[in-house]
Amino acid sequence: MLLIPCPWCGDRALIEFTYRGDATVVRPKESDSDEQWYDYVYTRDNPRGEHSEWWHHTAGCRRWLKVHRNTWTHQISGSEAP
Repeated sequence: MLLIPCPWCGDRALIEFTYRGDATVVRPKESDSDEQWYDYVYTRDNPRGEHSEWWHHTAGCRRWLKVHRNTWTHQISGSEAP
């Protein structure tokens, strides 16, 4: 079972969380081009290795957290408050 370390609740089972996506993506400004907005909405990398992701503790404290996970091994190296 994959355990995610919640900064507020401690280690919890994966089933208590909802994955939101890549935590490294930066939202464009309203004045940015349509191409930049298209990339933001539709284009995502599929990294292999260490990666930061947004997770929501839906069945616990209901807070958002940033999880640092290796996408190749699924090993979680830590988490932090946003």
